[in-house]
Amino acid sequence: MDLILRNATLPDGRTGIDIGMQQGRIVAVQPSLPAMGTEEIDAAGRLVTPPFVDAHFHMDATLSLGLPRLNASGTLLEGIALWGELKPDLTVEAIAARAMAYCDMAVAQGLLAIRSHVDVCDDRLLAVEALLDVKRRVAPWIDLQLVAFPQDGLLRSPNAQRNLVRALDMGVDVVGGIPHFERTMADGAASIRWLCELAAERGLTVDMHCDESDDPMSRHIETLAAETVRTGLQGRVTGSHLTSMHSMDNYYVSKLLPLIAEAGVHAVANPLINITLQGRHDTYPKRRGMTRVPELMDAGVTVAFGHDCVMDPWYGMGSGDMLDVASVGLHVAQMTSERGVRRAFDAVTVNPARILGLADYGLEPGCRADLVLLQASDPFEAIRLKATRLAVVRAGRVVARTPEKRTALSLDGRPSSLSLEFHPGSIR
Repeated sequence: MDLILRNATLPDGRTGIDIGMQQGRIVAVQPSLPAMGTEEIDAAGRLVTPPFVDAHFHMDATLSLGLPRLNASGTLLEGIALWGELKPDLTVEAIAARAMAYCDMAVAQGLLAIRSHVDVCDDRLLAVEALLDVKRRVAPWIDLQLVAFPQDGLLRSPNAQRNLVRALDMGVDVVGGIPHFERTMADGAASIRWLCELAAERGLTVDMHCDESDDPMSRHIETLAAETVRTGLQGRVTGSHLTSMHSMDNYYVSKLLPLIAEAGVHAVANPLINITLQGRHDTYPKRRGMTRVPELMDAGVTVAFGHDCVMDPWYGMGSGDMLDVASVGLHVAQMTSERGVRRAFDAVTVNPARILGLADYGLEPGCRADLVLLQASDPFEAIRLKATRLAVVRAGRVVARTPEKRTALSLDGRPSSLSLEFHPGSIR
């Protein structure tokens, strides 16, 4: 075989498993695999997982922090204004260079599939041109989906409808929208209808920024669910952010959750950004804005966590680490039970893979040989430690390695080195 990982622990709890890979596919997952590999890696009982998946990102803006200035208020609206100031100075080359640098970071973190929104309100469509080129260049390492995103509003921005169609004609994969940024609630609803009809006509999927607001009366998700059913798009529509649900009354949400589930609409929360941008007009108590993740999951909705931004006009932090995203998400949603932590891990692996429609994703024979070896024994410890990615494998080939993280100690009577790995109950 081309590559064998020996003595791995899998996310479902199986231990002592060997994973054999050949010609870019997983061909064996079993204990004590008798075959030999051209290359073999001893996982030493540590966790091997399918690659991390980011269901919501903005690659056209990534790593542009400080251009042309920093976001002083920290608000969503100033971020949008800053992006507007930067647009006249954008070039295809600069957008592509920053996106490629981010993709390098992503591979190092075991992040091998990304859905990125790309602004189509610039008549030049420079970002579309740049990211289509990046998609082609990174295809050997990253599955990159692009969403045609009318950042300034489909109806509010003069040429957005025409530009969105142009972007789809150029090869962009997904229909996007931002109904809450239209000038009226009626315009927001009209934009949803137009976009869903366009997606149905072209056989495409939909992913809309929806109700990214502290306003409990921002209820475009209701319209999105209804239009999903009307246009026959069940299972092909995603509502991203949904932060207004954080502020809605419980009675209305009790009606809304089954509506979303019945329509087969997926949800993406963006913990890092939602808790940073929302609640900016509050004093105390101060809302943190992330949508109702456990409740959506309990209703049967497929929910993923997205990174959304890294070092851009909206968010100055981030490194492409989806375990950091999962950690913040489970803290904000109080998903600290064993089941909750496992759900948070699923929200950066299998759930976004389902939302993106990734073919042959997983750790079973026949799946693509894409996986990550972590310096952790299980998903709980992986999130707790934001575990080091010891090896990242793409199509059966190791594409990134990071040394095991250990600290040398000089303490009398104590161990000479330390790893932060720790098994509960090991000290009694």
